[in-house]
Amino acid sequence: MNRKTLVLPAVIGLLTPVLAACGGSGSGSNGDGAIVVGTTDRFTATKDAPAPVDPAYSYDVGGWNILRQTVQTLMSQPKGDGDPVPDAAESCSFTDSGSERYACKLREGLKFSDGDAITAADVKYSIERALRIKADSGVFSLLSNIDTIETQGDGEVIFHLKKPDATFPYKLSTPVAGIVNPKDYEKDKLRDGFDVDGSGPYTFKADVQNDEMVSATFTKNPNYKGSVTVNNSKVVMRSFKDADAMGQAIDKGDIDVMTRTMSPSQISKLDAGDDSNVELVEMSGLEIRYLGFDTNAPTVKTQAVRQAMAQLIDRATLVAKVYGSQAEPLYSLVPASVTGHSNAFFNKYGDPSVDKAKALLAGANITTPVKLTLHYTTDHYGPATKDEFEVLRQQLNNSGLFDVDIKGTPWSTYQTAERKQAYDVYGMGWFPDFPDADNFLAPFLDKNNFLASPYANSKIINKLIPESRRTADRLSASGSLTEIQDIVANEVPVLPLWQGKQYVAARDDITGVAYALNSSSSLQLWELGRGTGN
Repeated sequence: MNRKTLVLPAVIGLLTPVLAACGGSGSGSNGDGAIVVGTTDRFTATKDAPAPVDPAYSYDVGGWNILRQTVQTLMSQPKGDGDPVPDAAESCSFTDSGSERYACKLREGLKFSDGDAITAADVKYSIERALRIKADSGVFSLLSNIDTIETQGDGEVIFHLKKPDATFPYKLSTPVAGIVNPKDYEKDKLRDGFDVDGSGPYTFKADVQNDEMVSATFTKNPNYKGSVTVNNSKVVMRSFKDADAMGQAIDKGDIDVMTRTMSPSQISKLDAGDDSNVELVEMSGLEIRYLGFDTNAPTVKTQAVRQAMAQLIDRATLVAKVYGSQAEPLYSLVPASVTGHSNAFFNKYGDPSVDKAKALLAGANITTPVKLTLHYTTDHYGPATKDEFEVLRQQLNNSGLFDVDIKGTPWSTYQTAERKQAYDVYGMGWFPDFPDADNFLAPFLDKNNFLASPYANSKIINKLIPESRRTADRLSASGSLTEIQDIVANEVPVLPLWQGKQYVAARDDITGVAYALNSSSSLQLWELGRGTGN
């Protein structure tokens, strides 16, 4: 019988389908003992995004899933949940009462995978490089509160911050803070292509065809010194054109593990126990989906138009029709399980109402129906995305207040078009950099936000975000966090839709599956092992 394991961590508070897996049935090991992991994520190098796995550029769940295995950070997110723990560092702590001076002592004997010694100067170089390059992905903004970096000898790094930031240890656990070798990464230029070198648990080699990664091999790094135990010697990640092809591969034994993104129907089938050889593991997740707006675009520049959409969209029906029990309605950018969450959108708009939406538009002298195109990506967030946008279109059009069309675009084009403000309204997902309310607000609302949104609220930027970062007790920050969420609900620069669970499916001889993803949806390939099937 199929076994379903439910993991519910206590939350306190980013490869390419082209190549269908090949090989014989009964084992995904490829004949060399490697654990084979399937994904439908797309990962391409393009003219606009030529360096998809450079830590100074990468800012999506696929890129980070590579970097977290290969490029070491001073701190890392723990196996389950909780505060970050030292990795390349032996210890790190604030050394002042104002959370503005953060000091890290490196582990003894740290080496890059090629054997070169790692020093404090390499840490300083790596982080200053990301800040100097200032990539248009916006990932550098995670580190933009750093004023200066000081080194003391080869083994200590001290960060002096511009403003207090109790979340800084979390930011040092993200790949943009990854330690790179200056001989491999130029100080003021991104490293194009799919080469990655670091000091993490694995070395990495990509199989690339036509500027697209079709598979990747992660091999245990013998020089790694850090906080995790690596339970396998090799993992191969293979990419599939869609969830159905990935599902066929695990059924035949060509792969051992399925990660993102499975279809809702696949999850339901596995949950029902239809395959006695494959186990579905459900984990609490912090993935959110939302609509973003170019608030300078004529169609949605008027706040009342965005408010009317917030008043009309029926999240419960949307989730029920498309995702069933695999997602929950979301009424804030901050997920319900994260400290500081408030149901700001429900508090303001209540249940969906055509009459209230009509009054909002009439009060702003907006002529109806408002003609809009909702844009979505066809191949990044899973096969149900089109269905989701069909439901959104129906809900808005059925009101008689909107005339909505939808348009899908591949992720390789979509992400750069969005940053260039090519879309008035667009769907996006967010997988948190770390599990804190700040990371569901500041990336959307602060200066240099990752959406490149023209929206800016001076009170949020200059007062509320800094205020919320002053205390390590995140419950004490709830007042500032709630006010930010209330402003977002009123001005609607983004419109939250739902919060998802996360799933991994694995053949029954694979161990460690319950920890293959952390709460931020980051792969932890080192947790996987090969045991004995039932």
